[in-house]
Amino acid sequence: MMEKDEIFSKVLRAGRRTYFFDVRATKAEDYYLTITESKKFTNDDGSFHYKKHKIYIYKEDFSEFKEILSEMTNYIINEKGDEVISERHQKDFKKEYNNENTNTTTTEETETPSADSFTDVSFDDI
Repeated sequence: MMEKDEIFSKVLRAGRRTYFFDVRATKAEDYYLTITESKKFTNDDGSFHYKKHKIYIYKEDFSEFKEILSEMTNYIINEKGDEVISERHQKDFKKEYNNENTNTTTTEETETPSADSFTDVSFDDI
């Protein structure tokens, strides 16, 4: 399916990631939503490239998609709160492990995974 120009668009910039929300039109002039994640990677020579992943959401799936997205985001906030706690966002993040055999807690400093450890999943556009 050839994509036509966006009807309505919004952009969310989030660190090295950018999310594009685009309303597009089918050949029959009905609307659907595309969500594209674009992530910037820097090469060893200082140049950079982007990896993009795109999903298409059609009107017949809006209700269930919205319901599940809301359920999942509410679950995360209810379980972990809305404070961001991760090694990617906090350079001094230390993960604690409980050792059940000795009843002690150890702390491990974590490193941010390099771009080389990223597994790229490629989806063909629909």
